[in-house]
Formats: sequence, structure tokens, C-alpha cells
Amino acid sequence: MAPNFLLEKISSNSPKEIIPSSRFSLSQNGEISVDSITLLSDVPSNIKLSSFGSIPLSSDTGISTHPYILKSVKSNAENGAFLGLSVKEPLDRILNPIGRFSNRKFLSIFRFKTWWSTMWIGSCGADLQAETQLILLQVPELNSYVLIIPLIEGNFRSAIHPGVNGEVVLCVESGSTKVKGKSFSSCAYFHIGDNPYNLMRDAFAALRVHLGTFRLLEEKTLPKIIDKFGWCTWDAFYLTVEPVGVWHGVKSFAENGIPPRFLIIDDGWQSINMDHENPYEDSKDLTGLGSQMLSRLYRFKENEKFAKYQAGTMLRHDAPGFDQKKHDKMFEEMVNLAKKKKALKARNGVESGLPEATIIEYLKEQEGVERGGLKALVSDLKEKFPSLDDVYVWHALCGAWGGVRPGTTHLNAKVTPAKMAAGLANTMFDLAVVMVEKGGIGLVDPNQAADLYEAMHSYLADVGITGVKVDVIHTLEYVSEDHGGRIQLAKAYYDGLTKSLGKNFGGTGLIASMEQCNDFFFLATKQISMARVGDDFWFEDPNGDPMGVYWLQGVHLIHCSYNSLWQGQFIQPDWDMFQSDHLCAEFHAGSRAICGGPVYVSDKVGRHNFDLLRKLVLPDGTILRCQHYALPTRDCLFENPLFDGKTLLKLWNLNKFGGVVGVFNCQGAGWYPEEHKCKAHPECYKTMSGIVSPNDVEWEQKDFTAELRDIELFAVYLNKAESFYLMRSKDEINVTLEPTSFEIVTFSPVYKVTKNAKFTAIGLVNMFNSGGSIESLDYRCNENNCTATITIKGSGKFLAYSSIRPKKIMLNYESSEFEWTSNGVLKFEVPWNDGELSEALVMIN
Repeated sequence: MAPNFLLEKISSNSPKEIIPSSRFSLSQNGEISVDSITLLSDVPSNIKLSSFGSIPLSSDTGISTHPYILKSVKSNAENGAFLGLSVKEPLDRILNPIGRFSNRKFLSIFRFKTWWSTMWIGSCGADLQAETQLILLQVPELNSYVLIIPLIEGNFRSAIHPGVNGEVVLCVESGSTKVKGKSFSSCAYFHIGDNPYNLMRDAFAALRVHLGTFRLLEEKTLPKIIDKFGWCTWDAFYLTVEPVGVWHGVKSFAENGIPPRFLIIDDGWQSINMDHENPYEDSKDLTGLGSQMLSRLYRFKENEKFAKYQAGTMLRHDAPGFDQKKHDKMFEEMVNLAKKKKALKARNGVESGLPEATIIEYLKEQEGVERGGLKALVSDLKEKFPSLDDVYVWHALCGAWGGVRPGTTHLNAKVTPAKMAAGLANTMFDLAVVMVEKGGIGLVDPNQAADLYEAMHSYLADVGITGVKVDVIHTLEYVSEDHGGRIQLAKAYYDGLTKSLGKNFGGTGLIASMEQCNDFFFLATKQISMARVGDDFWFEDPNGDPMGVYWLQGVHLIHCSYNSLWQGQFIQPDWDMFQSDHLCAEFHAGSRAICGGPVYVSDKVGRHNFDLLRKLVLPDGTILRCQHYALPTRDCLFENPLFDGKTLLKLWNLNKFGGVVGVFNCQGAGWYPEEHKCKAHPECYKTMSGIVSPNDVEWEQKDFTAELRDIELFAVYLNKAESFYLMRSKDEINVTLEPTSFEIVTFSPVYKVTKNAKFTAIGLVNMFNSGGSIESLDYRCNENNCTATITIKGSGKFLAYSSIRPKKIMLNYESSEFEWTSNGVLKFEVPWNDGELSEALVMIN
């Protein structure tokens, strides 16, 4: 596509039309302003600001743009501007101040680990954290907000860092000392808007047109697992996962009426070993802390534990059993043995005198019976559990944690030293980084990246695997020195992954993880449509704080919700798994109910809270999914719901016929800049109060709910308190929450349906996302009579509001009993309809 494509598209067909100028300006006295309001002062003379329409489209673009996106970008062109800079000598890493600001509230997203990002707030440049991915400035003078986004340009990517004396520093780096540059025209982008949620969409739509290297979420198809319940094997087995445990895990859910519709076989199924071991045998020593991070892939098929599976084994009446307690005990013994070996080696330099490590497995191969491996296991699982639609498996971006072992496959792999980028020096200590740097990466030649994914994925697809969880994504920046820098290396790998995703997994069967850096979002999301937006679920503090079992859960919710503000422009946010029997399981469940993505757990076999899961999952394994992805409400954007001692996290989302706000007390921990880690703030771990209103819901974010902004009256239901209210749109109610607790508030618009009657449907109150149960709502009314027709997904107690007592309710063509009270509360029972929608006719006379 021609470099002047942008100019052609942003202008009309008339050659005389002038390209829109920008509301942003850079004055001669060094101030970047918008509509004459100063944003940055003391801007160096080597900084240049250009209007959106004056910068040519990236020459890397390879995907067409929908006309409606081009039209939207054109209409907002004056709201954006590019920042460029130039230095005297070519460098591979440029740290350049771009100005200062103070006394202006900001929300930022920064990387606290190589792989993970989170929110941070402040009011001046000195408050910023290293590796900041974006800054949202509050501009009350214009009743607006300004977004500052570091970009990729050519072979360089940018991030924001704090400088001295409150300076904002732009770091422009290639990731290779062999790749240098000195002049940039679009290494950061500014965009202004009066709605922070529209601003995110408009800014990234502009960058989608400018860069042409990614597609917006709205342009892509979501994975089939999006509105289903699933189980991930990780916390049940870790690396000791094997077929018998997997089988009994699925069985324990299905037998209790909550069948998983998808299964993720996490790390532990691959054929991997370490450099000191036989290159063609599975490692027997994967119990030491981080041991898998030193291991490399030696073949693309499953390891021996899974390869031994023979067709029909788990379908037999004498199939092997599984005892999670015994399994955990064996695993603990293995871990203790590994610790003893490590200590002995540290003292004496040898491990002699201790037994060899073993692999936990329960299968006994029958002589004369052919091995079936993963293919037979997946087939048997789907035969026994027909509702299991999808089986995903885990792999690292480079194959395994340590990449591919040289000489063991047809690919050209080389162990490449791994080095942390300088900008990550002040991130949180991470064992994964220590181990990756220790062992390096068995990096497949970038020219063969597509072959790597084809070799892995074509085999998996052939044996019935329908998707992959791709993890450890941002190791690439550790090994880019000799491969043209981080951008060129990333392009090679992401392009190969994209091709394989389209060919082998229907273009959608992928969850990206450990990916929260702008390289990934700008370069990898042409096809990928789902990715993790939070750090891992931690059931306890790995650093030993006994209260971490509580406060870490609030930190997880903050990661997910604030990251979704920008990452949700590219991918469907995935809030990760949790354990249904955890001390804070209900806290997690409440957030997953309204997060807008799939719901999955990582329970140990037989250790479940089914009463809790039934508030999330229907008997057919589907969920009541919201229509958007959950985001913080406006009054939370520039506050700190982790340790300011006053702010409750409020998350809004939309259902088809109403809205929902989840309120969570996350206070009690957060990022310590001085120590570069998350720690407890025990003084904030206390009961707090806040207000909730129908106006907290961003109704305009979906066309089908936009009209609800003008609704005068709402029916409001508090799920945990089991309380019902009528509220005007600007009314507020007070919510008081203990630490690590929550409330889910459903808002349903009340309509005047006859001369004297008002009505609305609220939903199934036995489900956390009550309003998600309403699939359609139609009124057929005249002056004196009205029939409300409601199609309902799920079963249980249905709540509605009717100002007068209904004459009759028909449910699935039969008369139904109902309860009605003088305050208008209407309730009736909806039975399970074998997965089909139920239809209720409420007749008001």
C-alpha cells in the first residue's frame, strides 16, 4: 500500500481539501498545549510535534481498513498529534526528555514485570514509573482527557520513564546495539477527547490506521470459549499433569452438574529436557523451583506420560483412579528431594547419596495395545463428556520456556544468551527472569518461526486440540541483539504465529499470556483476539506474607480492570482462572461474572465450591456473559483503589437490556516504588463505603444501550444484599463493604407500559450477573393492556418490577405461579429447559 494512503484516506476525494490541523501545538518557548492549555513545559528543542494527517502511513501496513474506521479516524483527525525527536548521533537506545508537568492528575499503565503491567496514578512527571505504556491526563479546563501513547516506529519501540526534576522521558530503543537511529517523526502519539472510553477507542483506531500492523478487537472474531466455563490443570498438578488426573478433573465437574465446555492442559505435557540430560528423553527432574524454565523442547509431540495413553483406557470399568491428596503428597516429596539435592550440591558439589527423581504417572500400558497418546485421550474425553467442546494446550512463544533444544528437531535452533533490557532494571524481582537469563533461549532462526508454529500446531490440530495458550511471550526482547532488534524479531515470530493460528485453529483458538507490552499489542494482534489482562492468580503470597492470601486478590482485580482500558482495544480481556475453594473465591467469582470474558477455574480434583460455581455457570456449562468488557468507572480512573484508604473499585459493564456495576473492596496492598514490589498496606485493609448510581454505567458504549442514558427511572437490585430499589438516573445509593468483599448492582430501565403501569425485567437473582439472563425483552401494549415477552437463559428465581399486579404469567406456554408485593417486586421460578431459552409472558391489565 502506498505511503501516501493515509493522506488520501483522511482527505476527501477532493484534492483541494486541506488536511485537518491539530488541536495540539508546540510553542517556541517549549510548551506542548491543547486548545491553549499547557500539558508539558520545558520541552527540549529537539522535539517536534506534527498533526495526525501530516505523517505518512507506515510502510509496513499489510491489512486493509474498514471504511467505517477510516471515516471515524478522519472525523477525529484534528484531535491527534505525533511527537518526534532527533539526536545528533545514531543510538540504539535514546533517553530523551519531552517536557515536564505538575498539578495535573494522571492514570498510567506501566510494566512491573517483563510480562505484566498495572495501573499507577499521580499528579506530576516525577510520579511516573519506568516502562510506562501510556498516560491518561485529566484536563478539567476543557472537561477532557489527553492520552499519551509511546509507539513503535521503524525498528524502534518507545516507553515512558521518569526523569530528574519531574521530567517525562521518552525511551526509544531498538533492542540491539547493531540497530541505531537518530531521527523519528512518530515515536509517541497524543489524542484528546471528552469521554475517556471513547478516547481510548478513537486513539487506537487512529494508530490502527497509522501503523497498519494490528486490528482492533471489534474487527475480529472471538474464540468459541468466550461464553463458556472451563477448567485449567495448572494449580491441580503443576508440571506433574498426566492423563488420569486430567480425566478425573473433568469428571468431578461433570458429575456435579457443571460440565466444563473447555479444558486447558497447562505446562507439563510437552517433551522437554535440560541441557545436561539425554537430548531425546523427557526430563525426570522438573520439581525444583523454576526447573521448567531451564528446559527446552526436543520434539513437538506429547511427552511419555501422555504418549502412553491407550484408546479406551479411561472408559473401562477398571480405569485407574486418582487421589488428589496422595498426588499432592508425592509431589511434595519430590520437591523436598530436589531441595535436598540442591543443598547437597551447594555444599559438596555433588548430589550423590540421594535417590533419582521420578515422574508421577498412573497409566500401565497393556502389552500388544497400540499407544494412542493425546489423540486417544481427547477422543475419549469427548466421548465420555460430550459437552467438552474445546481442548487447549499450553506452550511458550519460543516452544518451551527455554526454547527448542538445538539438534533435536528439523529446525535451526541456537541457545542465545538472554539479557534483560535496561528499562526493566527497576521492575519486580522475578524468578522467571533469573532462570531465563541463566539458561538462555533455544531460539529458532527467525526465518523458520513460521515452521516452528506449523510443526507444533499442525500436529496438535491433527490429534484434536482446538487451541493453545501461548505463554512467556515477552522473552523475545531478551534475545534480539543479533536478530535486527526487538521489532524485527517480534515481527518474524508474530507473523508465523498468526499464519498458524489461521491455518490450524480457525483463526481464533489462542489465549495470549505474559504479553503485556506495547510490542505485542502493536505487532501481534492482527489475528489474536483474546489475551490475559492480569498477572497470574496467586492463591497465597510467594514472598510469605500470610495476609497475601487476601490482599493479592484485590491486586489481581486492579491489574485486570485497568489494563483492559487499553488492551481491550486490541483483544478480549481474559481475567485468568481462580480456585473455587479459595478463601477469596467468591470475591474472584463476582469479578468474573461481570468481566465480559470466559470463566475458568484451576481447582484441584474434587476440591470445588459448587454452590458458588452455580452462581456463575449454567447446567450446560455456559455462562451469562456481559456484552462489553468490565472497566473502572469514571470516578475511579484517577484514584487508587488499592491503598488510598478511601476508594472502592467500581466496574461497569452492559447486558442486552440493562447495566451492571460491580463494587469491590480491594484496599490493602499495592506497588511500592521504593522497593519495586507489591506489599501489604495493612492500614487500608478495612471496611469502606462508596456510592453507586445508574450514571456509573457507560450506556453509550453499545448502540443497543445508548438510549438508556435518557431513562428517568431504574429498578436496582443488589445481589449480595438481596435488596431492591427504584432510582432515578442521578440518584445514588451507599454501599459499605468489608475487606475483600463485593456487591453486584444490576440496573434495569423502567418503562411506562400502559396508562397506569410501569414494568421492567431484572433477571435471575440466583446468578451474580442477573441481567445477563435476559436474552430478549419485547412489549406489546396499548393504553390499558400490556404483554411483556421475556426470553430467559438459565433457571432459578426471576425478578421483575411491575407497578401493578400482573393478571397472568405464562412460562413456556403454561400458566405459572408468581409472587407480587405492593412495592412492585415480582418473582417467579424458571425451571431448567435443557439448555433452551425459556419464554415468559407477563400480562398486565
